[in-house]
Amino acid sequence: MQQDKGVRVDHGVVSGTFSLDGQTYDVDNNIWVVGDDTECVVIDAPHDVDAILAVVGGRTVRAIVCTHAHDDHVRVAPALRERTGAPILLHPADRPLWELTHGTSIAWDTDLADGDEIAVGGSALTVLHTPGHAPGAVCLYAAGLGSVFTGDTLFHGGPGATGRSYSDADLIVASIRAKLLALPGDTVVHTGHGDDTTIDAERDNLGSA
Repeated sequence: MQQDKGVRVDHGVVSGTFSLDGQTYDVDNNIWVVGDDTECVVIDAPHDVDAILAVVGGRTVRAIVCTHAHDDHVRVAPALRERTGAPILLHPADRPLWELTHGTSIAWDTDLADGDEIAVGGSALTVLHTPGHAPGAVCLYAAGLGSVFTGDTLFHGGPGATGRSYSDADLIVASIRAKLLALPGDTVVHTGHGDDTTIDAERDNLGSA
């Protein structure tokens, strides 16, 4: 847990499945919640609403911010919205992936755009549009915490997967170079799956996507 002026990062892990292109995989997803003692933002909505709310811990959820719309990251977003009253935020370029999971009758609430700032607990998350793993993939930079939440764009060991529909290997590397490697080297990278890393640790890991 990191703290800055009362703002902190809380973490959990939840298990479920990821399905795309006719294949299904078992996956463990990180739950990330950023906020202070009274309010927070939930980053992604993986697998289990109760597990997410356990990390929230009774605080007011101001937003459900989706790093991208693969089903393991957004499947329970509408149910989490119903439980918390918080809006769902997603980059509109990920509409095709969102609709694979939720169809056209269930929508998110607010479009994300590069450079947006999401205020929470006296701090802010800056939206970095980083297409490649998905067209609307974003990372969320918390400058005050020295952290960036990368979803499936950057992992411990390199870029996220790009071998499925709506992904682009060259684009994810370009996104990482332009948006993430520009951050301070000691920035902690909180990933969608697996262990944390840092920006400096991943500088030499972009050879393959």
